[in-house]
Amino acid sequence: MRHVDQSILGIIGMLKEQVMMGNQVRTALLLGAMTVFILLIGQLLGGRQGMFMALILAAVMNFGSYWFSDKIVLSMYRAREVAPEQAPELYEMVRTLSKRAGLPMPKVYIIPKESPNAFATGRNPEHAVIAVTEGLLRIMDREEVMGVLAHEIAHVNNRDILIGSIAATMAGAVMFLATMARWSAIFGGGRGSDEEGGLGTFGLIVLSILAPIGAMIIQMAISRSREYLADSTGAHFAQNPNGLAGALEKLGAYSQKLPMDANPSTAHMFIVNPLSGGGLMSLFSTHPPLEQRIARFQGQTPRGGISTSGEDRRVAEGRAFWDNLSGPKK
Repeated sequence: MRHVDQSILGIIGMLKEQVMMGNQVRTALLLGAMTVFILLIGQLLGGRQGMFMALILAAVMNFGSYWFSDKIVLSMYRAREVAPEQAPELYEMVRTLSKRAGLPMPKVYIIPKESPNAFATGRNPEHAVIAVTEGLLRIMDREEVMGVLAHEIAHVNNRDILIGSIAATMAGAVMFLATMARWSAIFGGGRGSDEEGGLGTFGLIVLSILAPIGAMIIQMAISRSREYLADSTGAHFAQNPNGLAGALEKLGAYSQKLPMDANPSTAHMFIVNPLSGGGLMSLFSTHPPLEQRIARFQGQTPRGGISTSGEDRRVAEGRAFWDNLSGPKK
């Protein structure tokens, strides 16, 4: 029996190492891609001189994204840190889940928003932050709040939070560059840069179109599968999948009725998409459909006859693995 337990612990350790290594590679690729993108922008706007200035900007952005992206995101939503005596029940739930996951106690923040939602941020588990909105605490019962917190703790455990925070910072920077390029083109900026290797006003117009697409690609780099994995791992930490399933149902209903005034560059960080986009934009969402996420907890096939093949089958196998670890059902 002891040999079996050690084997299981060894498997868990290997899985964690693979997740950590995968996210480290993804973070490096994301930083590299953004650096190249900024250098191309510099080339378009100012030729060689513009590329040199863009190189300096890229170095500053990469440094800032790694060390300060979490603070930037928290400040966007005016989130405030709370002490244990200010939110004792919330703190107790986060502490319980952290112990189950074998993680350090993260900082706890509350976002002054009525729309229910939550996200995790921070560069590593030692500097993790769990943030929830006031609306979430108001409309959900303890079991549902526990499920949401477990989902966010799972992101910390799966080492998703750094790449999510970096992507949010970089996507916001790209959108800012697009706005600058648009106004510069309107007022005649970039004239004369053709002689230095830039594309002048035409380059600014192209940039104002391509930059938002670049921001969208950055967000799409955050795989939908990480949400499925966080759901599965979170249900294991909460020791009850019904809480998270019920929370997702409420979040889906309220996000349509009461969409959050959120920055699109940070939408991928939340447990559900805080924006009310639909139609064609839903194809580019970093969040899988809520219907499919809930159906997995209920052991059902999502409406529309979607089969559990490919990625879905791997997610189902992952959930079965965690169920086996929790012991036989009585």
